[in-house]
Amino acid sequence: MTPPPPGCASLGAPRARVPGRLARSWLLLQLLLLLWTAAATQGHQRSGPRISAVWKGRAGQDWVDFGLAEPHTVLFHEPGSSSVWVGGRGKVYFFDFPEGKNASMRTDCENYITLLERKGEGLLICGTNARRPSCWSLVNGTVESLGEKRGYAPFSPDENSLVLFDGDEVYSTIRKQEFNGKIPRFRRIQGEIELYTSDTVMQNPQFIKATIVHQDQAYDDKIYYFFREDNPDKNPEAPLNVSRVAQLCRGDQGGESSLSVSKWNTFLKAMLVCSDVATNKNFNRLQDVFLLPDPNGQWRDTRVYGVFSNPWNYSAVCVYSLGDIDKVFRTSSLKGYHSSLPNPRPGKCLPDRQPIPTETFQVADSHPEVAQRVEPMGPLKTPLFHSKYHYQKVVVHRMQASRGETFHVLYLTTDRGTIHKVVESEERERSLAFNIMEIQPFHHPAAIQAMSLDAERRKLYVSSQWEVSQVPLDLCEVYGGGCHGCLMARDPYCGWDQGRCVSIYSSQGPVLQSINPAEPHKECPNPKPDRAPLQKVSLARNSRYYLSCPMESRHATYSWRHEENVEQSCEPGHQSPNCILFIENLTARQYGHYHCEAQEGSYLREAQHWELLPDDGAMAEHLLGRARALAASLWLGVLPTLTLGLLVH
Repeated sequence: MTPPPPGCASLGAPRARVPGRLARSWLLLQLLLLLWTAAATQGHQRSGPRISAVWKGRAGQDWVDFGLAEPHTVLFHEPGSSSVWVGGRGKVYFFDFPEGKNASMRTDCENYITLLERKGEGLLICGTNARRPSCWSLVNGTVESLGEKRGYAPFSPDENSLVLFDGDEVYSTIRKQEFNGKIPRFRRIQGEIELYTSDTVMQNPQFIKATIVHQDQAYDDKIYYFFREDNPDKNPEAPLNVSRVAQLCRGDQGGESSLSVSKWNTFLKAMLVCSDVATNKNFNRLQDVFLLPDPNGQWRDTRVYGVFSNPWNYSAVCVYSLGDIDKVFRTSSLKGYHSSLPNPRPGKCLPDRQPIPTETFQVADSHPEVAQRVEPMGPLKTPLFHSKYHYQKVVVHRMQASRGETFHVLYLTTDRGTIHKVVESEERERSLAFNIMEIQPFHHPAAIQAMSLDAERRKLYVSSQWEVSQVPLDLCEVYGGGCHGCLMARDPYCGWDQGRCVSIYSSQGPVLQSINPAEPHKECPNPKPDRAPLQKVSLARNSRYYLSCPMESRHATYSWRHEENVEQSCEPGHQSPNCILFIENLTARQYGHYHCEAQEGSYLREAQHWELLPDDGAMAEHLLGRARALAASLWLGVLPTLTLGLLVH
C-alpha cells in the first residue's frame, strides 16, 4: 500500500455524521494503517538493509532492454571489458555499454543458450538445440557450427548443470544420454582420460560451483566442487538436504581394476556446517558459493563464501577457508569406517601419475564421506550473519578504503529481484557485517537470473528476463543528510569531500570517512545535522489528518513528537517506507508543532517539522456543509408526507 502524502486530510463532518459507506471506508483505512504499523516488528536491525535505492542509469549506456522476455539467460563478462554477452532463447546478445552499441546472433528458436566461454580468440556458445545439445564458435563475427557436443549443454534449460574449463581440460555434471544414465555424475569429458564419479557416492545432487586449486606441488592440485544432496538420515526431524564440498585430484588417472579404471579414485566429500548455536538456527540448503582468492597468492587463505537457506527461506552467509577444507580431507577419518585406513589413505594425490591402489579405492568408494565437518572461520564457528531475506546468489569485492583499510563487500541477490550490499569488517578477531543498502537494478522489477562482478572496473552486471544492467559499486549519490548522512552509511566506497558525498575513486585527494565506529557522524565538522524545514498546513476542527515521515534509514527509530509527547513510534526494521501519525479527530489541543525525529544509536536528526494551524475559512465551510446536509435531510423527511397528502387530495 502506498502511503498518502503529508497534505492528505478529511475536512468533512465529524465521525458520527459520516454516511455509512464513507464510515466503512474510513474504518478500513484505519485497519490497513494499523496492519502496516504492525509490520514494524519484522526484520533485524542490522541484517536488513539500512536504505533502499533504485539504480536508474542511462538507457543504452547502463542498461539495455532485450525487447522480449527471455525465460532463461546466461551471462558472460570478461574482467576489464566494457561489454557483456547474454545468451537467451535462440539468440546471443552483445552489449557494449559506454558506446551504447548492441548486436545479436540468432540460432534455432528451440535452442536455449546455456554456456558462453572464451576459447582462444573466439567465444564458445553451447545450447540445448531442440534436445540435441550442440556448440558453435564465434570468431570476428563469424559463426561456425561445432556440431553436437554432449556434456557441454543439457537437454533442457531447466536441468541443473555445471561446466568447468581448465586449459584443454573440461569437466561437466551434465548427463550425456537423455533417457539413460539419469544418475548425476561429475565427469572429465575432455582431457587425458575420461573419468566419472561412482553412482553411489552422491544422492540426487544439485551442483552449485566447481573450482580448480593449484597447490604447492603440481601433482597435488585439487578440484573442489560444492553441491547439496538428499540427506541419508531419514529421521523426520532431520533436514531434507545436506550441503557438501567434494574433492578430486586433478591428476587422477583412474584405478587399476576394471571397476575403478574409468572412475575418479580420489573422491571424498565433507559436510558444510552453517548454524548458529546461540539462536539454535540451522541453514542446510546451499544456494551459491563465491571464492575470493588471497591477495598474496596463498591458496590456503582463499575465502569461500557460502549462501545457505532453511525451510522457511531465511538465509545465512558462512565463510570458510580452503586451508580448513584441505585439512579436513587430509586428516579426518571416514564416516562409518572403523578399521585402519589403507596406505595411501583415501583422497591422497600420488606423484608421477601413479594409479590409486584397488584397496584404497574400495574403501573410499564404500565410505566416501569424511567424519569431520567443515566449519566456518572464526573463533565462534558461526555465520557471518543471518537474515529473514531469501538470498540466492553472491559475489564479493575486496577493496581498500581511503585510509588503506581492507573491506570485503558482499553483493547478494534476493528472491525479490534486488541486491543487498553488505560490508564485512574485522573487530577483535571477529568479522562483523553491516547491511548498507538494497539496490533495485532494473527498470522492470524482475528476478535476477545471473550476476557477474568486475572488480577492475568496479561494476556489477546483472540480467533478468527483460534486460541487462551494469551497476556501479560506488552509489554515493543516494546518501542524503549531508556529511552526517554520508558517514552514517558506512559505505567504504564513499566519503565526504567539498560539501558532497563522493566516490573515493573520483576524488582527487583524501576524503572524510568513518566506517567502523558506532558513531561515524561525530567525525563531521558540524556536530549537529541540519534541522528540517518548517511546513505548515491549515485544518478545520474535527477533521481527520495524518502526517507521513519518510523512513530513509531502516536501522533508525522514527518518532512523531507533539509538544513534549511522543505520539507515534516506528521501530527499526519497519517494513513500510513511511512512519505515519494518524489524527482521527482534530481538537484544539492537537494544533501546533509536530517533529519527526530519527534516532540511530547516538545519531539524532529531525526528519520532518510540521505546524498544524486552525483554518477559520475551512471551519465556516465545514459548518455550512453541515447545515446543507441538515436541510436536505429535513426536506427528505417532509417529502413523503406531502406526497401522501397530494394523493389523498
